[in-house]
Amino acid sequence: MSAVEARLSELGLTLPAVAPPAGSYVPALRSGPYVFTAGQVPLVDGKLPLTGKVGAEVTPEQAAEMARICVLNALAAVKSVAGDLDRIARVVKVVGFVASVPEFTGQPQVINGASDLLAAVLGERGRHARSAVGVAALPLDAPVEIEIQVELTDD
Repeated sequence: MSAVEARLSELGLTLPAVAPPAGSYVPALRSGPYVFTAGQVPLVDGKLPLTGKVGAEVTPEQAAEMARICVLNALAAVKSVAGDLDRIARVVKVVGFVASVPEFTGQPQVINGASDLLAAVLGERGRHARSAVGVAALPLDAPVEIEIQVELTDD
């Protein structure tokens, strides 16, 4: 077990299996020392625990928890191409999409769910640049979608 996965375990979390793509793409792709993930929705055992818009059917607190699930799925996708999460030199960028009602402006607080988990698991290596964007709808009516970009250490 990698040190990153051991830290996840200490937090009561486990790395899920990589969700199969729902279209013509791959879950993660390596280019040089970087791994780029596809957008990850909060699938748990192939299902969304919550659907709907933040500010209507989904509370900001629930959405932040969904962002945590998204980032777990993203880490699983990174592992699928990097082989070992201990190879993460740093998380470079997180892009978070929040399906929300037009008047909702708390997207950054929702995406903090993902950012805070990355920091808790990876420490300083988990601190990153970030975008938090409100959108009208996401695939499968997911409330949140996260993509991450990480830099790997040398092989």
